[in-house]
Amino acid sequence: MFVYADNAATTAMSKAAIDAMTPAMHQLYGNPSSLHQKGREANYALMDARETVARCLNAQPREIYFTGCGTESDNWAITEGARLGAEQGKRHIISDPIEHHAVLHTLAKLEKQGFEVTYLPVHEDGVVRLEDLAAAIRPDTCLVTIMFSNNEIGTVQPIREIGALCRERGVLFHTDAVQAVGHLPIDVAADNIDMLSLSGHKFHAPKGVGALYCKKSVPIRNFIEGGAQERGRRGGTEAIPAILAMAAAMKDSCEHMEENMARVSAMRDKLIDGLSKIPRSRCNGSPDHRAPGLVSFCFEGIEGESLLLRQLRQRLHQRLPGPQPRTAGPGYAPRDRPRLPAAEPVRVQHHGRGGLHSPAGAGGGAHPAADEPRVVPHAGDHGGPLPINRIFIWIRKDE
Repeated sequence: MFVYADNAATTAMSKAAIDAMTPAMHQLYGNPSSLHQKGREANYALMDARETVARCLNAQPREIYFTGCGTESDNWAITEGARLGAEQGKRHIISDPIEHHAVLHTLAKLEKQGFEVTYLPVHEDGVVRLEDLAAAIRPDTCLVTIMFSNNEIGTVQPIREIGALCRERGVLFHTDAVQAVGHLPIDVAADNIDMLSLSGHKFHAPKGVGALYCKKSVPIRNFIEGGAQERGRRGGTEAIPAILAMAAAMKDSCEHMEENMARVSAMRDKLIDGLSKIPRSRCNGSPDHRAPGLVSFCFEGIEGESLLLRQLRQRLHQRLPGPQPRTAGPGYAPRDRPRLPAAEPVRVQHHGRGGLHSPAGAGGGAHPAADEPRVVPHAGDHGGPLPINRIFIWIRKDE
């Protein structure tokens, strides 16, 4: 039986999303900016979708801007937060080192433009401590950007408390909620969120569509120059079928969230219990503040990517077409069976700045013997050794 375990990367479209998208592709082909009948039909559908997304977040429709993906939403929110701060003479930003690259790379770009970025420690459980954030906020801090739920280890941050602290100190707060929307309850008002990024394909909508929530009191400017779409803030004709599918998937996920969280959390805990019985295994992230469907494990002395490549190699050998190997004898040659190169360990990309590290590039030198556990000292200041390798398992809610 095939089990898809990569829903943290992308999800299959739900029936609700497909049922919303299919008729829209046939019937709602008008440009929503056009004044004729087909244009008005598309515009009305767009307005309904915006209201649906806003309702799921407890926001106002005018605070929802449709984008092409979560990465675009992150870029828009962070660059605008930085611009608004710079206009007031504030050029200090706070984040953490285990954010998605959409955040980290945008921050790195801003650093080259003269902004200073403080990366808070996340400790071994991956959780940002409020006292660390409070100590890091300065008079010139203009933006705090902390993800809602981590896409690798599943840690859920104390978003409501972080937002309250930022509100108290007069600092804009953005959260990358790409891994949280549709899976965890979100209330942008109660959670004190100023800007929030989301991506449809993480909760069973199609790829290529996302959204940015921006509180109406935050005066963001155009991110993409062009027409007057998205109330003049993002040029480009809206992808009506994809937007309707995302709204339908989001509504479906929110309506069934309580039951899905209970069912998937039970599956997650059963999986953690079973994997924990493997010698020298370790569950990564916070045991108490964890997303329902994300499990991260490491095994000492084993690289996750190497393990996956070995499994892939075995499956390819089983499924390769061509003649079967023959016993040694007249006319037998090894080349009768296609051969695959041995799977080599693949280095895991660092998150940088004291983030989660793999043994690749850590310490250099010769590798230990195969039967020796490898313990890599932690490169940051979070206390104790970090997990050596990670395998990420995301349980799809309908499997």
